[in-house]
Amino acid sequence: MRARLEQVVDVAAPASVVWDYVTDWPRQSQWVPMTRVERVDAADAVGGRIRAWTGLGPLGFWDPMTITRWDRTPDGGGHCEVLHRGRVVRGEGEFVVVATGGNTSRFVWAEVIEVPLGRLGAIGWKVVSPVVGRVIGGALRTMRDLVQSGGAHRWTGPGAARRSG
Repeated sequence: MRARLEQVVDVAAPASVVWDYVTDWPRQSQWVPMTRVERVDAADAVGGRIRAWTGLGPLGFWDPMTITRWDRTPDGGGHCEVLHRGRVVRGEGEFVVVATGGNTSRFVWAEVIEVPLGRLGAIGWKVVSPVVGRVIGGALRTMRDLVQSGGAHRWTGPGAARRSG
């Protein structure tokens, strides 16, 4: 079974600011709960690779991903798709940022995951999908709040030196 999950948030910031923030992969630890993302390579074009550790301390799993689409748009946003290749998470993910005005934009996070275990997995997904949706929705609101407050510009973690040029 394949299941789709999509969350959308409007952000009072230009699309280019939102795009740069959400695709600075290590910064996702600022807004995605219990997740640390690392670049395997430059991870800014088709074929680029990232991996995410989701969990608490040593208890968790790696989610390796390969970028299968990377388009910047004239409005400053973009469209990124990844293929999840892990043992736990398999399927496709998508980030889309579009301008909705001069200083406003919309961010869409979508996942199409392969739910394992047949009928049992389908039943389990019905139970956990609302929780997963709330977690992702909360992550998007946190991202929005960081970007709108200027917190997205104060970064001293991995990748900061690369961004500061």
